[in-house]
Amino acid sequence: MSKNNPATYRRSSATSLPVLLASKAKQYGQLESEEKLTWCTGCGNFGIQSALMRALTLENIGQQDFLLCFDIGCNGNGSDKMHANTIHGLHGRTISLAAGAVIANPRMKVIGIAGDGATFSEGVNHLVHAIRNNYPMMLILHNNENYGLTTGQASATTRKGCHMNGTVEGVTTEPLNPLQMILSLKPTFVARSFSGNVEHMTDMLRAGLNHNGFAVVEIMQVCPTYNKFTSNEWFWERVKYLDEKHDRSDLWAARKAADDLEKEISMGVIYENRSEPSFLERLASREGVKTTLVEEVESVDVSEIMKKFQ
Repeated sequence: MSKNNPATYRRSSATSLPVLLASKAKQYGQLESEEKLTWCTGCGNFGIQSALMRALTLENIGQQDFLLCFDIGCNGNGSDKMHANTIHGLHGRTISLAAGAVIANPRMKVIGIAGDGATFSEGVNHLVHAIRNNYPMMLILHNNENYGLTTGQASATTRKGCHMNGTVEGVTTEPLNPLQMILSLKPTFVARSFSGNVEHMTDMLRAGLNHNGFAVVEIMQVCPTYNKFTSNEWFWERVKYLDEKHDRSDLWAARKAADDLEKEISMGVIYENRSEPSFLERLASREGVKTTLVEEVESVDVSEIMKKFQ
């Protein structure tokens, strides 16, 4: 058995996921949509959606208690594939959309879902400030290293030398390492998983859901149609699961773990800082206020004010 065989991943709990889910079958079933799944055969989105549904079910987060904010892209085609509160937003604007939602109603568990193109090209500015502000939300980063929905153009994470649509002679620029960039901004939670291992993804998403702050979960995702360079087999030869020896509170240990994207790709909770207050906890101006912004919305008669402008 190879050291990188999926069987080498050991969950912290001895109870298997099928056993845990069996008692919550009804709750899991409520998240299933009647809409037909339209992703390509073998797409990593199937596994990611399954892991997300499992994580929400196991954390007892009901349909009315969470909001999914989808970006444009293949991941965004999942916006009607779950029976839940979902928004299919603008390209590169999912993080700002999700941040606004959680500030307005912190009682909702808000999850942003976006690809590598939307996150590190169109929306990289929103990512930077979401990390700085530590919004209490989770970002699921689908990293398939290309723009899959628009037929396989190179993205900021496409590996150098890969022949993609639009760069038929090969990408000439070094790829951006997503987690190295994120870790340079002193985040409070960073994890990585692989779309071929639903069990591990489920555990990483559960950890992200339980973090009080901006939680980034990068999913290294296969794109069998347009990215032939990083297949399931390619990943299985390289994934390495972090064990208890890894100090997730050590930022420099995290950067070292996140650095290798070629030989041993670290999977697991790479960094976690539980002491940093979230954005909402920093808002001293609202101290003592029990209502949310959503609850404070009301109709106001502005006719008297408008007379001043007539």
